Amino acid sequence: MDDSIPALTGAVDYSERGIFRLGLKMSHLQLILAIEEHGQISAAADSLSISQPAASRMLSEIETILKAPLCARVARGVELTQYGRALARRARTIFLELRETTREINELKTGSGGSVSLGSVTGPALNLAVPAIRQVSTAYPGIEINIQIENSNVLVRELLAARHDFIIGRIPDDTDPRQFNLIELGEEDVCLIVRTGHPLLEKDSVSSADLPGYDWVFQPSGTLLRRAVEDSFLSAGTPLPATIINTSSTILTVSIVRHTNAIAPVARDVATLIAGSGSQAGEIRVLPTDFDIKIRPYSLITARGRALPPSAKLLYDLILKQSSA
Repeated sequence: MDDSIPALTGAVDYSERGIFRLGLKMSHLQLILAIEEHGQISAAADSLSISQPAASRMLSEIETILKAPLCARVARGVELTQYGRALARRARTIFLELRETTREINELKTGSGGSVSLGSVTGPALNLAVPAIRQVSTAYPGIEINIQIENSNVLVRELLAARHDFIIGRIPDDTDPRQFNLIELGEEDVCLIVRTGHPLLEKDSVSSADLPGYDWVFQPSGTLLRRAVEDSFLSAGTPLPATIINTSSTILTVSIVRHTNAIAPVARDVATLIAGSGSQAGEIRVLPTDFDIKIRPYSLITARGRALPPSAKLLYDLILKQSSA
């Protein structure tokens, strides 16, 4: 990780066969991707279940093989150099191709209809992904569908790591949008939920000034929904809540709201589904407010330069059709 290493010196064979003949291993590529994702050698090592000294030795091995510095120290850890980013980009492609090879072989062996992996923020998952999945499952009963419900920050990382075929969400501000293809689908209506019998339900309309005195359940710091709510406070000149519980779990959010006077922002589709469930979880209410919470429209997102396999393209097209229905 020494930036003094001469960049790409000597007559080195960087062809596909040559680079592996020099000693580059798949574990080396996994480490580079882990460093890119976590920004710290220690966190990358933990994610791969190896020690930090072992990860540092592996990184040194890669830099020796490639004769180029791959990482540079920054205030909060490390970041990849231009050489490291180039290697990470190619590594993602390699692992994607291996995953697709495994998928194709399994489908040929089992005669199944293929598999799809997608991620979605909660609202569109309910009103777009679920109806499309139902159509696909009915028409192609052999298909296997894996879906992750998370905030956009997590989903974008998963897409870049080739763990999803496509996602429904938003590109975070700190991520280069040139890495993706996007089709804007629509807006997600956000509301505030409280428990049945909450003191604020006695008001016909709640203003932002009524809210800071209560505990809040938020998505993790830096997520787009969290920032949208914080912006609504700041634009109204209202202090931010003093007591905040951070979680990306909708189930945990609802449970906390049900048993306390806490307030939580959620997609209105989620609130409607829960409130109408008839179960104990349905003991929540949408808080009437005199202000709106605006969040950027969500999109159907794929990684640029990465073609969708047939099974994923089928679900992708159905979700796109569902959004325009």
